Amino acid sequence: MFDPVASLKEFVRFPSVSTDSTQRDGMKGARDYIGGLLKRVGFSVREMPTPLHPIIIGRREGDPSWPHVVIYGHYDVQPPDPIDLWTTPPFEPEERDGRLYGRGAADNKGPLMTHLAAVAQLLEESPDLPLRITFLIEGEEEIGSPSFVPFLEKNRDLFDADFVYLSDTGSPNESQIVVTTGLRGIVCLQVDVTGPKSDLHSGVHGGAVLNPVQALTELCASLHDRDGRVDVPGFYDDVRPVEDWEREEVGRLGVSSDDYARFLGIDAFHTEKGYTPFEGVRFRPTLEFNGIGGGYQGEGSKTVIPSRAFAKISCRLVAEQDPARIQEAVVDTLKKRCPRGVSLTVTPGHSGAPYLVVPPGKPNTPQDQPAALASAFRAADRAIAAEFGKPPLYLREGGSVPIIADLKRITGLDSLMIGLFLPEDRLHAPDESFHLGVMEKGIAASKRILKQVAEGSR
Repeated sequence: MFDPVASLKEFVRFPSVSTDSTQRDGMKGARDYIGGLLKRVGFSVREMPTPLHPIIIGRREGDPSWPHVVIYGHYDVQPPDPIDLWTTPPFEPEERDGRLYGRGAADNKGPLMTHLAAVAQLLEESPDLPLRITFLIEGEEEIGSPSFVPFLEKNRDLFDADFVYLSDTGSPNESQIVVTTGLRGIVCLQVDVTGPKSDLHSGVHGGAVLNPVQALTELCASLHDRDGRVDVPGFYDDVRPVEDWEREEVGRLGVSSDDYARFLGIDAFHTEKGYTPFEGVRFRPTLEFNGIGGGYQGEGSKTVIPSRAFAKISCRLVAEQDPARIQEAVVDTLKKRCPRGVSLTVTPGHSGAPYLVVPPGKPNTPQDQPAALASAFRAADRAIAAEFGKPPLYLREGGSVPIIADLKRITGLDSLMIGLFLPEDRLHAPDESFHLGVMEKGIAASKRILKQVAEGSR
């Protein structure tokens, strides 16, 4: 008998931090453990090497006429720092008040375990289920999946399937589940502004040189107008308009702006004119400053004009925006606006394309949408309503999962994304947790969805 909670606890114990080279044993332990569970369920398992962290492929073969579903997840997690803010150690999972606490519990070990448990129970009940399943479990999602695209391009034959099925997105509360229809893309940059060849005494040289911190902050401030729009020529040229049905779905969220503000701990929103906060995070592109620095950072004062200042920038992109074009536009704008007296260097970081899928029956649904994908969307609607007490909302997500767009671009596969983590799960933060009630209902809903897809082949 497959025990999902006990299995998740064991999975969380492995410190599988992909960005930390000292945690290779934790990465290997997580790989071996999830591979062992797949074998227990009856899957053939291959560990596919990459330049960094191997990808696990688990396959259940069958009649070529059966539908084929690819279930995606990742076994790597964020660093646990700051450790001292955890109530219990991050890799010693603990149940408290219906939640399992531990790094990776919600992102993404819990949701992945939800679907693995659903498959295990379904195959135990129906060993002859007419459904081919491939588990695709990577170990680099938290560092931008650098090995993923080359892997896909080299192994296209593994993805002769009908759709991708995953849970790496969120829902607003434990009874209102979201089927995610869109993910924002991303472009990351670092901007370095350099002035004098070394830090200068601000009394001796102040008034003679342009301070790089001043130059940088003025440059950054120029990238937005007073209405909150990004002031970069061409930035909005390819933005796909919001459909009326999408705005109606947002209106059904059941969360007020006041509730959202209290959750964030703010007293006012800074939204683009014409959009609510809930629409802004789903439908509109952004340009954000993720970090800024320069000069003396220690206690007290040190009166210098720093020689260098830097800012880290990320742009979240919506459907039909091209990351390469946006990167070029932002870099070109920064260079044109850089004042004399300082020099500018812009270093690109990782990027990813946005993704959008339209559920069946909605305006602009593609005519050639695969039957199995349409069946899965309909099954999800019924299954989530039955298990969670409410039909799902169909919403775009504010975050980025670039591999979903990569899968679409390289394999042609669209994705069914069921949001299983909640705002209270504290992803990437101390005291991350996963709601075990959502897990239990998610297993039951996932079983219904996969069974419906399989029965559609008869």
